[in-house]
Amino acid sequence: MDSFRRLLGYMGNYRGLVALAVFCNVLTAVFTVVSIPIFQPFFNILFEQTEVVTTAPDRITSMSELEQYGGYKVTEWITTLGRETALLYVCGFILLSFLLKNLFRYLALFFMAPVRNGIIRDLRNELYSHLLHLPLGYFTEERKGNLLSRITGDVQEVESSILNVLEAVWREPFIIVGALAFMIFVSPSLTLFVFGLMVFTGVVIGGLGKRLKRSSGEVQETLGQIVSRTEESLGGLRIIKSFGAEDYQSRRFAELNDSYRYQLTRLLWRRDLSSPLTEFLGIATVAVLLLYGSRQVFGGTMEAGTFIAFIFAFYMVIDPAKNFSKAWYNVQKGLGALERVEAVLDVRNPLVQGVMGLGGEGVKVGVSAGADAGAVNGRGGAAGTEGVRFHQVGFSYTSDGPTVLHDINIHIPTGKVLALAGGSGGGKSTIADLLPRFYDPTTGSISLDGRDLRDYDITTLRARFGIVSQEAILFNDTVYNNIVFGMAGVTPEQVEHAARVANAHDFIVATPAGYQTNIGDRGTKLSGGQRQRLTIARAVLRDPDILILDEATSALDSESERLVQEALQRLMAGRTALVIAHRLSTIQNADQIAVLDHGRIIEQGTHGELLERGGAYRKLVELQEVG
Repeated sequence: MDSFRRLLGYMGNYRGLVALAVFCNVLTAVFTVVSIPIFQPFFNILFEQTEVVTTAPDRITSMSELEQYGGYKVTEWITTLGRETALLYVCGFILLSFLLKNLFRYLALFFMAPVRNGIIRDLRNELYSHLLHLPLGYFTEERKGNLLSRITGDVQEVESSILNVLEAVWREPFIIVGALAFMIFVSPSLTLFVFGLMVFTGVVIGGLGKRLKRSSGEVQETLGQIVSRTEESLGGLRIIKSFGAEDYQSRRFAELNDSYRYQLTRLLWRRDLSSPLTEFLGIATVAVLLLYGSRQVFGGTMEAGTFIAFIFAFYMVIDPAKNFSKAWYNVQKGLGALERVEAVLDVRNPLVQGVMGLGGEGVKVGVSAGADAGAVNGRGGAAGTEGVRFHQVGFSYTSDGPTVLHDINIHIPTGKVLALAGGSGGGKSTIADLLPRFYDPTTGSISLDGRDLRDYDITTLRARFGIVSQEAILFNDTVYNNIVFGMAGVTPEQVEHAARVANAHDFIVATPAGYQTNIGDRGTKLSGGQRQRLTIARAVLRDPDILILDEATSALDSESERLVQEALQRLMAGRTALVIAHRLSTIQNADQIAVLDHGRIIEQGTHGELLERGGAYRKLVELQEVG
């Protein structure tokens, strides 16, 4: 029930609407219960068994006094208006009670509709925002498709299975209690039998509900795997087609989909059992009540109209109990999906949020449109000052995993360029990921201008970095919005200037709509070099203090590489930079080069110094035939 209470906690933003819905549900229950005793005088008049009541009570403070007043009014109507007119009046009150009952039932649904949809919106927003703030390490363990399933299918299952039946959860107990109160007043012995049946039904339904909750979790997990498999296949469609693996992938998907069908069918069998089971038990009880109650009518201990009203009251218990049991089944089914959502929401971010600002003017966004394209200056102090320093840094991705970095000691003075070289798997990209705190070091520390990175506010810290990676990360949006991404207060002139610095303006204006051209999913309408130059334009516009260039030209042809290199040289002018490159020709002019091997720095120096040593760096150069 902790999950259910958590869900109800979202209703705090909708207290007014919830209060109105509860009020209307209470009135629905009231008029449902009121309609029960109204039938009693109807049947008494019809069967000519109306007891003559000549005096009205002074005040109505109990059920007996209410019954006395009702009998008095019916007697008055029969005496003054006749039996048929009295029946007409009683029928009018029956219609009025049912009209008000259904009116308030609709109003309860009317007020709850924005509450249900609002809670789902809030839940999905919180889940999405939480996912964006989780560290990158979390996503190496989780499949993207499974996470997509939780934010779509699981959240929607919560709405359809839990929130859609909240009206029943709140309304039906009032009706059941009211109807039982009337039944106890009429015949405690019959009511005791009914209550025993309800307890038995509750035990049966509760046991099946627990199994339903477990089965629902399994169904949603399988659905997550289906989404994951689909997402992976669409992402790797080129490889699937090139290897002729369409049928193979289809068979794997069909097996998973068939498993989902089997699990979902069993789940629906159990859920759909609740309504007929409850109805059968109720009808069985009615049959027993008819036998037992008819004897009391024949024996003169109960009036026929009263007995029929009792049966009607019991029917008023059966239907809400059936609805309530169905709602309970749905709640159990939805809780399985909600627990999968909570499994993500309860993940804690291990990156401790610092509180220290960066001082000065804060984060400046955009490059002055009138600035020289080759003189984009970084911030953070004069060249050669403290800058970035790694102090005996060690790192592993998991607590029980292998150590990826060992005793890394690096200093990048402000305004200088440090290049990382070495074979694949040496730890170069891991070092780059530690700078903007995508991860924190397992041992040692990293400082910026003499302060530990963990002391800074993480959002403000990351605003000082500009990252251009091997894979150009773009979004299905316009060229303009991809360059401006995440930045406010930017003018079109600044965007155009950033594009010119990045050698991107010419190809942008050649597109059909210029800067308003949509580039497709992940920029698929552009070439690799064009996509990379857009990411550089985005970095230029951000005007960062520190640049991280992670193999930014490794996947480009010679012409695209030349244009991108020119753009990078303009972007790096006067800035602190960490450069990773497999092509050593691109890092010869770096102020310092560090060579890594299996997470350790084995050489460090300038290009000329490392060549003279004749070590690992010289071998790398000779392999690439770089003079």
